[in-house]
Amino acid sequence: MSDTVARVLAELAALEDPRVREVNERHGDDHGVNLTKLRAVAKPLKTNQDLAVELWDTGDTAARLVALLICRPKAFGYDELDTMLRESPQPKVHYWLINYVVKKNPNAEDLRVAWFTDADPAVASAGWELTTERVNKRPEGLDLTGLLDLIEAQMKDAPDPLQWAMNETLAQIGIRHPSLRARALDIGERLEVLKDYPTPPNCTSPFAPTWITEIVRRQEAG
Repeated sequence: MSDTVARVLAELAALEDPRVREVNERHGDDHGVNLTKLRAVAKPLKTNQDLAVELWDTGDTAARLVALLICRPKAFGYDELDTMLRESPQPKVHYWLINYVVKKNPNAEDLRVAWFTDADPAVASAGWELTTERVNKRPEGLDLTGLLDLIEAQMKDAPDPLQWAMNETLAQIGIRHPSLRARALDIGERLEVLKDYPTPPNCTSPFAPTWITEIVRRQEAG
C-alpha cells in the first residue's frame, strides 16, 4: 500500500460517524463518512487514475467512492468496468460508478447491451439505467415499444434495484416521448409499482403515472 493510499484511508477512518453509518446501512451502504466531507478528501487529490485504482483495490467502500471522484472515466477498459460493477453491491458505489464513470466511458453502449439481460438483478439494473440515459439523450435506434413490452411483462415482479431502474425507464419514456405517453401511463396505472411509496412533501412520487404527469405539467407551464 502506498503512503498516499494509507493517508487517505486514515483520513476517511477519522471521519467515520456511527450515526451516518447507521443511516447508510439501512440503505445497503457500508460506510459512515458524510459525503460532503468525503468529497473534501477527494478534492486535493485531483484527477489521478493510478491512485484511483489503488484506492478501489482496497475494497473499502469510502475509499472506492473517493476513487470514483478522482479517476479518469475514459481510462477504464470494458472488462475492468464489468468487474467493478459486479463487485460493488453497495447502492452508492453502484450509482456513482454508473453515473460518474460508465456513462462517460467509450464502452458504455456495449456494457449497456451486455448488462441489460444479465441474470444478476443488480447488473441488469445498470443496463436499464444506461438505457434510460439513451431514452433521454439518444433514443435513435432504441426499440421504445419493445422496452414498454418488457416493462409491462416483467416490472411488477422484478426485484430491487431492477424494478426501480425499469420504473425510471417507463417514466422517462412517458415524459420524453409524447406518442408513447398514454401507453406508459396505462402500464404504470395497471402495475401500480411504487404507488404507495412514501414521498416527502415537495418531492415528486416515483409512481410512474404521477411522475410523468407532474414533469409534463411543469414542462408545459414553461
